[in-house]
Amino acid sequence: MRPGHTVRPEHNGKPPERQLELTELQTTTIQSLVVKDSNEPITPEKTVSNESIPAPESNSIDQVASPLPSLAAKEVELQTTGTEIIITLGDRVYRVRGLDKNTSIDQLKIQLMAKREEQFHLDKLDLYSSKQRQVFINQACVELSVKDEVIKKDLGKVLLVLEEQQAKQQEANNENNAIEIDSEERKAAMELLQDENLLDRVLSDFRCAGVVGEEINKLAGYLSCVSRKLDKPLAVIIQSSSAAGKSSLMDSILALMPEEERVQYSVMTGQSLFYMGETNLKNKILAISEEEGASNASYALKLLQSEGEVTIASTGKDDSTGNLVTKEYTVQGPVMLFLTTTAIDIDEELMNRCLVLSVNESREQTQAIHQAQRQKRTLQGLQNKLEKERMISLHRNAQRLLKPLQIINPYADQLTFLNDKTRTRRDHEKYLTLIDSIALLHQYQREVKTIDYNGESIEYVEVTLEDIETANKLAHDILGRTLDELPPQTRKLLKQIQQLVQSECEVQKIEQNQFRFSRKRIREFTQWGNTQLKVHLHRLEEMEYLLAHRGGRGQSFEYELLYDAKSDEVNHLMGLLDTEKLTYDKKKSGVNGKKSDLNVNKSESSRPQVGRVSALIKAPQAKPTIIYSDSGSVLSECTSRGV
Repeated sequence: MRPGHTVRPEHNGKPPERQLELTELQTTTIQSLVVKDSNEPITPEKTVSNESIPAPESNSIDQVASPLPSLAAKEVELQTTGTEIIITLGDRVYRVRGLDKNTSIDQLKIQLMAKREEQFHLDKLDLYSSKQRQVFINQACVELSVKDEVIKKDLGKVLLVLEEQQAKQQEANNENNAIEIDSEERKAAMELLQDENLLDRVLSDFRCAGVVGEEINKLAGYLSCVSRKLDKPLAVIIQSSSAAGKSSLMDSILALMPEEERVQYSVMTGQSLFYMGETNLKNKILAISEEEGASNASYALKLLQSEGEVTIASTGKDDSTGNLVTKEYTVQGPVMLFLTTTAIDIDEELMNRCLVLSVNESREQTQAIHQAQRQKRTLQGLQNKLEKERMISLHRNAQRLLKPLQIINPYADQLTFLNDKTRTRRDHEKYLTLIDSIALLHQYQREVKTIDYNGESIEYVEVTLEDIETANKLAHDILGRTLDELPPQTRKLLKQIQQLVQSECEVQKIEQNQFRFSRKRIREFTQWGNTQLKVHLHRLEEMEYLLAHRGGRGQSFEYELLYDAKSDEVNHLMGLLDTEKLTYDKKKSGVNGKKSDLNVNKSESSRPQVGRVSALIKAPQAKPTIIYSDSGSVLSECTSRGV
């Protein structure tokens, strides 16, 4: 052995394998083997040299990613049953519930059950959360005795299927929400909106629908619902004793409004309003059957009515980190509130934001209601029921045609209002909004003008003297009662006590301060319940309308009437200016504005655009419907107008 010469050791007595050089590797052919059958031997099929191997393209990182593959129909078996979706992948079945509750495409929260033979795993998760998906995979693979890779692939396929189903559901919901009005329905609705006596027509349709009396309340409620399209809508609360008909009055008014523009609940929890969606209530009617059902949410409702939106900051988990973070939820308005209540004492902050309507609880009104209830069982009642459905559809279509135009009042600077109380600051706004609502309802009878501001064209209609006159009539009855220091039912009892005292004083020929009466005497005269009577008498005593001379332990109560106002006094709101004193100001009317093409096909009318609000409507002699007075006698006939 030569010095410096190294001998490589042999491996297992064999010489070492010859090392291939790079040049030899490049010239070596690679045989591609194709398996034709499991029993056939493997034979060389084709040789591939290094020249046939394509070189990697430059800038391959800049290539556009391929789109998500569509699932083949044979890979996924889909079955939909009601609110459940069944997805079959091989021997694994996935049941999905709660997909319809996802109103936004940003989340996919579901209840998912994975089943394989007799084994299953059930959990709630958001498929858009990778952390929740991984937890489901780890637990499902153990329960189903399969590899986690299988569950992971299945979950990806389930996600793609549910995204397709969610897109179909949202498309179907959008089609359902989009109400289309055909040409005949549009023509009939336009005839209603262009009726010169539109407000009388509304009252007539209410009577034909079976709503007896309550003329002022029906008209005020209808106009308040129209105000939902304004920037500052009105709010209404109907107050009465139990079984007086407050819910029936609210339902009859809401029935004339489009279903997609009103939201009605029986009860609302304290935090429910904040999570209703940012625009779910915008320019809509929010109706709650009983004010007590919204007592926990009264703070949010008051803010929504006055501020136009509500915002809450709440804690929640971050989807990526799982840490607690502050999340902000906003509900935008404006929204028109509609409430009913049997409470005598209403929340002062809520009441001064609303128009308070009081139901007529007189004996004559009860007789008229009984007569209307009996008439519903007759053949004429069946015809009225069928006509009611057509009339409701007509008014809903008319409401859909109303546009949220701006309202300009050229007489605004000349109007006056009561200013002796702080709360009249809000009542004055109600009065002006009531005028705007009347003008908005008559937009198809007015010249729609436009002004250009910063390149944007703004359409508006103007208030007329007839609008202000109608609003004054309503304000005297509604706002005059709202500003009263006594609740409506207490005021009603006071008037009945006054009638009793005056009649007895005339019979006995004595002065009012000499007459005494007991609680039993009042109960017999008014036919009120003892509990209800005690509450209102105590209020009259506190407000010094009555003076209790005795009524201690074991003694009967004896009262003296201190109230000495005239018995024929009606509700009156002082401070309103007579429309005869108002003058038209051209500088504030926008006569230089451009005329819109909204009413280009409408001919000019020689009659006033707003008819007088009368108690009775003379209708054509076609399809007569008998209308009864409060005493039950035949009062008039209203006509069912054909479409």
